[in-house]
Amino acid sequence: MKFKSIQFILTTVVSLSLVLSGCTKSPSSDVTDTSASQISTAGESTAAVSEAAYPITIKHAFGETVIKSKPERVATIAWGNQDLPLALGVIPVGVSKANYGVTDNSGLLPWTLAKFKELGVDNPVIFDDVAGLNYEAISDVRPDVILAAYSGITQEEYNLLSEIAPVVAYPTQPYQTFWRDQIVMDAAGMGMKAEGEALVSELEAFIGEKTGNYPQISGKSAAFFYFTPTDLSKFYVYLPSDPRAAYLTDLGMKLPESVAKLAAESDSFALEVSAENVDILQDIDIIITYGNDKLLGALQADALVGTIPAVKRGSVAVIADGTPLAASGTPSALSIPAATDDYLRVIGEAADKVK
Repeated sequence: MKFKSIQFILTTVVSLSLVLSGCTKSPSSDVTDTSASQISTAGESTAAVSEAAYPITIKHAFGETVIKSKPERVATIAWGNQDLPLALGVIPVGVSKANYGVTDNSGLLPWTLAKFKELGVDNPVIFDDVAGLNYEAISDVRPDVILAAYSGITQEEYNLLSEIAPVVAYPTQPYQTFWRDQIVMDAAGMGMKAEGEALVSELEAFIGEKTGNYPQISGKSAAFFYFTPTDLSKFYVYLPSDPRAAYLTDLGMKLPESVAKLAAESDSFALEVSAENVDILQDIDIIITYGNDKLLGALQADALVGTIPAVKRGSVAVIADGTPLAASGTPSALSIPAATDDYLRVIGEAADKVK
């Protein structure tokens, strides 16, 4: 069998893959306090954190970033990073334009836009950087720190951004940062690591409460796929290093052994699989994928893909492509509370078909 490792899949997939995947499900440990005092624990005031935390050194894929004093002006780029300061009540001075899932002309996903408005901002500064970073626009907002813990910036881009302000980059690989690590790293860059860790705990409790309403999902093996209906001779499977795939385990599902074996062959976030090799995917209870109401029928009608047990019985959770719900599959500090109910509902309907 041959499997082709990929770095970028398709335009739609790349749009959703502006995230990296951390190595563990726990908050990142690559944030250190180089002052005599430790960063304060959850529950202490923001002021106490600011007094005790500096200088902060954050380790990432490009080395180390030192934050010498409390950032007052926070800018964010790439995917989901803007939701963390907003969730902590901090208004970013500029954020990247959302490049997937926006169904209006706002340039922001609905939970981000709603939080800006809740904090009294009707017209936030949005960097039109879908085609490439807008360094001039970023520089114009005079940031004290640039949050990019979930991004795919290159060394060159990191260097250029660092000339503007200290940059919180991803831990190891582009597009492979789990939501917990994104929150804690970005929060640390703001001098609010304790608040970030507290938020992680709150979101974990929230997820636990919501998944309790869907017992049919618990323990099912699940994998995230990408299909092109006009060409089912191949498709893509997201690996556990991708936040979409990792999030399924947060929701109570488990990683299929078949996908774990594929992951052992690659350090990318996804693999292309030939339809001729569908026999390896017999152990998947639920498939999650982007698409429309015609996708399942197309999959079931295909001579090869239609033989996958999950496809044959219809236990396929089709998330409407290009919608905010599809965007929420790559979770952030604000998308989790905003979209988990609807996300679980769609997956729950697929889980009902597993015998």
